[in-house]
Amino acid sequence: MSGWGREVLASVLVNSVYEMKNYPVVLLNTVLSPLSFLIVITFVSKGQLIGEAIEGGFIMSMFQSGMSLQGDLSHLKNDFKLQDMVVSSPTTPSAYVAGMALGEIIYSIPALAVLTILAAIYIHPGAVESLELLGVFLLMFLGSVAIGFTLSTFSSDIVQSFAFSRLISTVFATLPPVYYPITYIPLPFRYAAYLSPTTYAGEIAQSSTGLVQLSTTDIFSAWTVLIAVSLALLLIAVKKARWRDV
Repeated sequence: MSGWGREVLASVLVNSVYEMKNYPVVLLNTVLSPLSFLIVITFVSKGQLIGEAIEGGFIMSMFQSGMSLQGDLSHLKNDFKLQDMVVSSPTTPSAYVAGMALGEIIYSIPALAVLTILAAIYIHPGAVESLELLGVFLLMFLGSVAIGFTLSTFSSDIVQSFAFSRLISTVFATLPPVYYPITYIPLPFRYAAYLSPTTYAGEIAQSSTGLVQLSTTDIFSAWTVLIAVSLALLLIAVKKARWRDV
């Protein structure tokens, strides 16, 4: 294994394996958050929106996984001074963040496994649709990782980090129409939903599996916005995150 690979593995062990082994209760939150909304939407719609709810669960899981990075990095930075040790070591920021982010995905495996089974039963995505969905979920994760990492380098307290993480997750992963079609939002308020990148992720996911009908222009625009926002967030993380000035 290369040096970069060992650095990534070390970050994974620190961020997920150790905590999951010693405190398995931490897995409950990653499972309950997306599935609870799925259950509510499915019951309220009498099963009519189960497909949209499953895809919304994926989007919420991936976004929350990235945002959870903020709290974990802030805790390790401020309480254990781990970032100071990493900065003074040969470990690169990319290896450290990649390993920590991968650890967040490992946390989400139980929820993602349940959602994958439900998707296979109720949505039946083909190979092309599955690739589209994977692309959407990956962009959601990368964007939220960039936000989480950037904010963690500025945060001075774990309580502050958790507050921002929950607020941003609510604004981007709960309020926008990811668990249901955007047409359910009245027109005066529908335009506000497009301020969130998760709205475009929901539209692409729902369109790719035939749950909603979008024009080719609308789909192209949604992909363009989602990719552009994700790249912009990653660029901000690279340029503005306080990696060494801590």
